[in-house]
Amino acid sequence: MFGLGVTELTLILVIILIIFGAGKLPEIGAGMGKAIKNFKSATKNPEETEKDKIEEKS
Repeated sequence: MFGLGVTELTLILVIILIIFGAGKLPEIGAGMGKAIKNFKSATKNPEETEKDKIEEKS
């Protein structure tokens, strides 16, 4: 996975934990999950996504 080992991933997670705190981690994870889901759906069906946006505005 991008040439990162267990040690590097652990260090990154510890830094994130220090910066944001334990209380914010679930919110960050949920936000990232939603972003990934939206990105995947936008790349699979770009035409349908545009149609949905137009329909939501009307």
